[in-house]
Amino acid sequence: MMITEEQKIALDTQAEKIRETLINMLVSAGSGHTAGPLGMADIFTAFYFHILAHKPGNPQWEERDRLILSNGHICPVLYATMAHAGYFPIEECLTLRKFGSRLQGHPERLKLPGLETTSGPLGEGLSQASGMAYAFKNLQPASSKLKPRIYCLMSDGEQEEGSTWEAAMFAGKYKLSNLTAVMDRNNIQIDGMTEDVMPLEPLADKYRAFNWHVLEVNGNDIPAFIAAVDEAKAIYEKPTIIIAHTIPGKGVPEIEFDYRWHGKPPTKEEGKRFLKELRTLGGKISHDYA
Repeated sequence: MMITEEQKIALDTQAEKIRETLINMLVSAGSGHTAGPLGMADIFTAFYFHILAHKPGNPQWEERDRLILSNGHICPVLYATMAHAGYFPIEECLTLRKFGSRLQGHPERLKLPGLETTSGPLGEGLSQASGMAYAFKNLQPASSKLKPRIYCLMSDGEQEEGSTWEAAMFAGKYKLSNLTAVMDRNNIQIDGMTEDVMPLEPLADKYRAFNWHVLEVNGNDIPAFIAAVDEAKAIYEKPTIIIAHTIPGKGVPEIEFDYRWHGKPPTKEEGKRFLKELRTLGGKISHDYA
């Protein structure tokens, strides 16, 4: 379903608030990943504020959709989005990576309600998501009314992991149409550009060869991404992957497309400058460092 202009403005505004929170979190933590989370803020906003069937006040609601974050290192954007969606107080975001915090450097399912998996080692998420999709599609009693959709978010760099392709083969074989994977195709990883480290293309052709429906979209265009997810829901004979082309560091022009910001947090001075850049691009700073 097409979203209205009013909805688009609201979602874009929410994404900018999440980016602001992200920068504050990373400055407070003094460690963590910057480029990927900033680039994925639009997609997480689309999921938690428009796409997902979920209840922040009841994280274990049986009928919820399941969102699996495979590339756990971008969890600051997951935490920031969950906080803005009402899973926990936004102020708690500033405890990222602190001793005893529920917001670990990689998501830990038993620490924070609302997380579906513990993630860190790359290449595992698609297997976990495929297993869930298979169970909901094939192992439930015929009388069950539970029909959640399973979403798996993963990086382009982890397409270098062999386990990712084992999962892709499994999902294709069992025609897991209730599974939608979303690849953050930002073209960077910690050691450089993906096509220099280990060329991945042609990614679309590879997934088609594994019997997946393939969509490509601008991942920083919220209406376009929502439309792609809607199309995935209409595919009944195979799983779908959305290759989402995103800008790493989106919203902060001085670090966009710079792989050196993959795993680097801003200093306090850099953070203040980044917040000003976000404001210049149309966002409004809603809070600053605690």
